[in-house]
Amino acid sequence: GLNIVDLGLVYAIEPLEARGLRIKMTMTSPACPLGDYLQEEVQRVLLRDFPDLAPVQVALVFDPPWRPEMMSEEGRRQLGWHQ
Repeated sequence: GLNIVDLGLVYAIEPLEARGLRIKMTMTSPACPLGDYLQEEVQRVLLRDFPDLAPVQVALVFDPPWRPEMMSEEGRRQLGWHQ
């Protein structure tokens, strides 16, 4: 299925100083009503599947702004979008 990586919404995954991860992700628009939900869901799923990762920080960033070109080829294929 289509995921946030294929959609081009994940900008960076960085290790924290001692342990854990910081994930920088975006939304298709700063006005997207799913921002808080997706931010919490990413953190919940990662901690559920990889409890030793704690802490996991998920930051919403909007620079650079998301563009459809950021989608993977698989993401564009699944949505029926062609460049």
